[in-house]
Amino acid sequence: MRVERIKMIRQDLVTDGKCDTTLLDEVIRKYSGKKGIMIPVLQETQKIFGYLPREAFLRLSEELTLNMSEMYGVATFYAQFRLSPAGRHIIRVCHGTACHVQSADGISGALEEALKVKDGGTTVDGLFTLESVACLGCCSLAPVMMVGEETYGKLTGKDAVKVIKNIRIDEKDLPI
Repeated sequence: MRVERIKMIRQDLVTDGKCDTTLLDEVIRKYSGKKGIMIPVLQETQKIFGYLPREAFLRLSEELTLNMSEMYGVATFYAQFRLSPAGRHIIRVCHGTACHVQSADGISGALEEALKVKDGGTTVDGLFTLESVACLGCCSLAPVMMVGEETYGKLTGKDAVKVIKNIRIDEKDLPI
């Protein structure tokens, strides 16, 4: 007796339709039929969406015959990739040796409290994403944080929170 398999739809792969995967058409054309494309395809996809949405994984897997689990493995292995949207401003708090001994934990704690997010989280308004990083290469300015491309050094927790409050104020003054 032969048993017929029932095709199951994995609930974690069901899309919400919010991602316009037609934006991937050019990436798919560029890499179709090529080998060794996983990282560049994921990089270009993230450049388009700001992160790697589930819908993009599904489309890339289908169109470029990339293995879903391999794509996910690469995306979770490399710190450059995001699986969820990031805030408009990414705050990176250095936790390298020099910053660690100068109270980087206090800065991260103050920011977590002020922003009401944990490390790696994004604020409800989508304005900030908070990340701890191993080193920013600014040891002489320890403790250090970066917001986007701007570096802030010799910080206290209070100083760090003040920087964030000023950015939030500046954002409210911008035209929509």
